[in-house]
Amino acid sequence: MKKVIFSATCLSVVLAMSMGAVQARSLADIKASGVLLVGTTGDYKPMSYLDQKTGKYEGFDVEMAESLAKYLGVKLQYVPTKWKTLQDDTIADKFDVALCGITVTDARKKVMTMSDGYLTFGKTILATKSKAGQFKSLEDVNQPNVRVMYNPGGTNEKFAKEMTPKAQLIMHEHNAEIPGLVGEGKADVMITETMEARRYAKDNPKVAAPLIDKPFTQNHFGALMKQGYPKLESAVNAWMKSIKADGTMDKLENKYIK
Repeated sequence: MKKVIFSATCLSVVLAMSMGAVQARSLADIKASGVLLVGTTGDYKPMSYLDQKTGKYEGFDVEMAESLAKYLGVKLQYVPTKWKTLQDDTIADKFDVALCGITVTDARKKVMTMSDGYLTFGKTILATKSKAGQFKSLEDVNQPNVRVMYNPGGTNEKFAKEMTPKAQLIMHEHNAEIPGLVGEGKADVMITETMEARRYAKDNPKVAAPLIDKPFTQNHFGALMKQGYPKLESAVNAWMKSIKADGTMDKLENKYIK
């Protein structure tokens, strides 16, 4: 009997096939498979949050993902991702669409596809409750004695570095942990969006959002996709238009935001 010797390359192909390796696909491929792969970080209340106790995702964008899958007539499967790897994961075909409170930016649109925008929001701060009164403007944050915490890889990091360079900048890997650290006094301020700041200020009595009504920017969220799938992009935008028209978007905003 001859021995069969597998090269490293052959072995990797076999493993990938046996594990059902995933990749971004055309709209036709998604419908043929019966499953929509949605990338999500699960660390951004109230948009996408993974409940560690139940192992289930919850939030505004989670319900959006469920609605999109239903619109396409397929089942939903989540693919975990992180902010610092979101772009690489999208380009590397890890999922079909990403939904987790992703800001529409020109930089992202240059290398990826973003849907029409939804929800209007802006950058703001979440502050330690006892120090919230000292922050009346962005200039009050951009001071050498202020400790500013942010998560890596997203627009929060970009904003912190560009707009508060004089402050003591502290990077923390896990976005969902930052509000608690600010409440404990491990940092004075968290750079975030109005959506997240409002939720945590409501849930945690140790933090406050003193500039919630005066956001520093105005942005929109969008669904993120790899470039090269125009029919999928059109379907996502058609779905987005439909849930805005039938009141679904307003219901989700009232449930999770207002």
